[in-house]
Amino acid sequence: MEQQRTELSALGEFTLIKHLTQYFLPKNEGTIRDAGDDAAVMQPMEGKQLVMTTDMLVEGVHFDLMYTPLKHLGYKSVVVNLSDICAMNATPTQFTVGLAVSNKYSVEALEELYSGILAACDAYGVDMVGGDTTTIPTGCVISITAIGYANKEDIALRSTVKEGDLLVVSGDLGGAYMGLQVLEREKEVFKSAPTAQPSLENYDYILARQLKPEARLDIVQLLAKLEVKPTAMIDISDGLSSEILHLAEESECTFAIYEDKLPIAPETRDAAKEHNIDPTTCALNGGEDYELLFTVSQNDFEKIKGNPNLSIIGHATEKAGENLLMTIGGGSVKLSAQGWKTL
Repeated sequence: MEQQRTELSALGEFTLIKHLTQYFLPKNEGTIRDAGDDAAVMQPMEGKQLVMTTDMLVEGVHFDLMYTPLKHLGYKSVVVNLSDICAMNATPTQFTVGLAVSNKYSVEALEELYSGILAACDAYGVDMVGGDTTTIPTGCVISITAIGYANKEDIALRSTVKEGDLLVVSGDLGGAYMGLQVLEREKEVFKSAPTAQPSLENYDYILARQLKPEARLDIVQLLAKLEVKPTAMIDISDGLSSEILHLAEESECTFAIYEDKLPIAPETRDAAKEHNIDPTTCALNGGEDYELLFTVSQNDFEKIKGNPNLSIIGHATEKAGENLLMTIGGGSVKLSAQGWKTL
């Protein structure tokens, strides 16, 4: 059965926006007026500071539609921005969507994309409060601006690490990178044999880490519950090594991390072994895990030790020195930023 295809030109820009956003209903009291006017109207949260971020996803650079479902793409485009809000130890509340697409996209395709955006709104309790659409000669560009709020004393920067602080990471690392390796492998198989069925059994976890990451709002909430104030924080988008170096540079300190403390899921280890890749390399340089990397005072050790959501992987050392990975074999390796940025 042939799928229906409605050209974007059949609706026009304003009708298209109204059509795509008809199911978006505000959830936050601070959203006074969302999509539908020249600008959104929001009520600032009393006693809170506003946090804002913008991120862009470009077809052929950040995503490949040969293996990225449009619904997943819509969801992920929101999540990567919410992750930046969470990395400030803040709570996301609203966002806008800027979308530029070529005429290869149909109305039905954009409906699928926006269904993923709507799913992210429901999952995180955030409001889509406006945006813009336009046409471009080729491809797709999605730009999202997200905002959130936090108490002034709770906001975590990159520049406030203190010597001796513990370095902590949420979740596990390297899964998104190995998910990408599997997808790229199957893409090459398809290009040489278009009738071949993809071999994706047993890869559910790492594929989800790549195609449908999650922002760790739950970790922000957990730290608040534990009464732990991060001394600094960043999210892991370009790889653990890269983010550690960002913290080190902004805080003018250095770190020592321990290879045997890096949290790596069994599924990631298995896939890495299959691809002849060192799992530690995946954890250090993979990227797109969107976990939170943060420092806490040693006084908070008892509050976080043994928590299944958190791993203490190292500590901040003296300001004059090198950022080092202490290997399982007893040696040390200087950390370098090798995070991947393109497909």
